[in-house]
Amino acid sequence: MTAPRGLSAEEAAAWEKVAATVKPLHPQVIRKQPAPVVSPPKPQAKAPAAKPPRPTPAPRPVVQQVRRPQNNLDSHWDKRLKSGTIQPDFTLDLHGHGLDAAYDRLMSGVAQARAMGARTILLVTGKPRPVDPADRGIKRGAIRAKVLDWLAASSHHSAIAAVRRAHLRHGGEGALYIVLRRER
Repeated sequence: MTAPRGLSAEEAAAWEKVAATVKPLHPQVIRKQPAPVVSPPKPQAKAPAAKPPRPTPAPRPVVQQVRRPQNNLDSHWDKRLKSGTIQPDFTLDLHGHGLDAAYDRLMSGVAQARAMGARTILLVTGKPRPVDPADRGIKRGAIRAKVLDWLAASSHHSAIAAVRRAHLRHGGEGALYIVLRRER
């Protein structure tokens, strides 16, 4: 690999014109660097020229990722949900509803279950269908495709400990268990 040749006088002038037209995204972070030094071309020497030191890259900003808890249930809850021995305290059936009506029913149903002190909700949504993301509003399986987003964006999200697929006796792939946190 050869060392960079540097900018010619014309290139440096053009670069200064372009740089003057750009508005910086973060002006407090940008440090003004001295203009590049333009040196006339040197005649070829027989001895290899020393490579200039590489500039050290600026340190990258530390980005903290928000981690969501992977499992909010203990093994006792998971066993009961997987085996289907749990009896839901509250059942919501969203079959036959449009998206707007299903959303309203879901939000009011979760609020009602919380007010009753329920711990588990059986939410019947219908089986998920492979649909194009642009068509989720009109094809079958649209409610199931939106339920998790609705719950995550709702005011009830902090009260939900877990959402799991229901056992076959409670609807299998067409239903979900919503496990609510214990009110303290």
